[in-house]
Amino acid sequence: MYRIAEQRLSKLLNHGGKRLLAQSRIGVEKESLRVSPEGSLAQTPHPHALGSPLTHPYITTDYSEAMMEFVTPPCDGIPPALDFLRDTQQFVYGVLDAETDNELLWATSMPCVVAGETSIPIAQYGSSNPGIMKTVYRRGLGLRYGRVMQVIAGVHFNYSFADDFWPAYQYLEQDRGAAKDFVSAQYFALIRNLQRFGWLVPYLFGASPAVCKSFLGGKPTQLDTFNENTYYQEYATSLRMGDIGYQNNKEAEVGVKASYDSLTSYTASLEQAMETPHPDYEKLGVEVDGYFQQLNPNRLQIENEYYSTIRPKQLTDVFEKPIHALRRRGVQYVELRSIDVNAYDPLGINEYQLRFLEAFLVFCLLHESPLIDARERKDIDHNELATAHRGRDPRLMLHRQGKKVRLREWAAEILEAMRGICEVLDEGHTNAPYSKALARQADKVQDPDRTPSARMLAEMRANGEGFFHFALRMSQQHQHYFRALPEDPQLQARFVQLAEESWARQRALEAESTEPFASYLQRYFAQAG
Repeated sequence: MYRIAEQRLSKLLNHGGKRLLAQSRIGVEKESLRVSPEGSLAQTPHPHALGSPLTHPYITTDYSEAMMEFVTPPCDGIPPALDFLRDTQQFVYGVLDAETDNELLWATSMPCVVAGETSIPIAQYGSSNPGIMKTVYRRGLGLRYGRVMQVIAGVHFNYSFADDFWPAYQYLEQDRGAAKDFVSAQYFALIRNLQRFGWLVPYLFGASPAVCKSFLGGKPTQLDTFNENTYYQEYATSLRMGDIGYQNNKEAEVGVKASYDSLTSYTASLEQAMETPHPDYEKLGVEVDGYFQQLNPNRLQIENEYYSTIRPKQLTDVFEKPIHALRRRGVQYVELRSIDVNAYDPLGINEYQLRFLEAFLVFCLLHESPLIDARERKDIDHNELATAHRGRDPRLMLHRQGKKVRLREWAAEILEAMRGICEVLDEGHTNAPYSKALARQADKVQDPDRTPSARMLAEMRANGEGFFHFALRMSQQHQHYFRALPEDPQLQARFVQLAEESWARQRALEAESTEPFASYLQRYFAQAG
């Protein structure tokens, strides 16, 4: 079943593939809610000393003013990316200690003690047109899907193969087309396979088997009661990735389904959704009494509104739509978005996870990747939801090529097929870090009690605590971890400088924004691709 991947890996090894794979670029984005010492969502504005969330390259906000996002630059390897993520959060904690009443960074993906929609402040980005556009987009998300859904946190893994990798791989694949087209086609092959096998990520790394009852706001649910303040499912891995999480669950009625056949079909499907009005969103209005409710009344306001477990990405120029950037310059990297925040690591993710995920993406590239037809699309959706809600159930059967297969059996096959890739990636490292990471995940396949989701539920039971008290306790432990790190004056000075520079850039943008916002928005959506 995995013969093609083995053959491609063998060819790469005979043509310098070890060196080329070692030059891949790694990036991490971690979202984290700011909360009060008591665990409720912070109502304070984004701390000024952290810099402008509009223009800071590494410290920003997501949907809410309380939803922080830490972004590493593309790094030459996993340790530098984790070091940068650690340093960033250490600096943030220093600012939180100085500017707030001991606020914490919430240690889990799912929020807690959500006191209704109005308790969630939408992120603010200043008075420039780009800043207003970001806030209005979030306002539209809140109206369409509810604000509570938007404060679920996750970790994103950004990955790109080295520039020198692609000519060698194109030669081995005997492809004589344009280099840019080949690279994009191969990234889309990777993406299709990630969707086929993507259920493995929430099984191995899912860390949201339980949620606060406050998250559902009294709505009916099929979840079971853990205690007076917690819902859960006994075999759940990642309720964040399930049908209570932030996904495009209205796809059938809204009519949005991205195509991953090619870069052309993908951008065309998103463009159609962004240009097709939807009656429900038309009723909301766009500009009402001079107040913008949303960017437009279409099925998607912009590309990012379409949720997917993995996205093709290209850096954008100023005032350039992401789909235009993809069409002009092709896919530059992929963004894996299905990772829960690791409650057991202060950074939110660890080296073992990232080593495995890198090898997993290489496997998804090398494995044969036919187009996804309608039947397989249903199988993919079923497998993702089933794993999110029942991934540790020993009776769970996934759907594969018209047949049913046990999750544990299929997972073991994939991990065995990754063994050679991990051995190649281990070259140049001591202690075989990729093979060790693979072995750790194999242990979870053999024993589901080793998964983070099972550990969380077992710990909650042992301590007689619900999800809220578990998450608050872990958040406090992480706060102590960052406070105990030795201070680095040079690092501190660098982050202070970045913050000051970001405010200067925001002020410059605001000085330049003399065009009325309505005109700016019209011009943005009218730009030619």
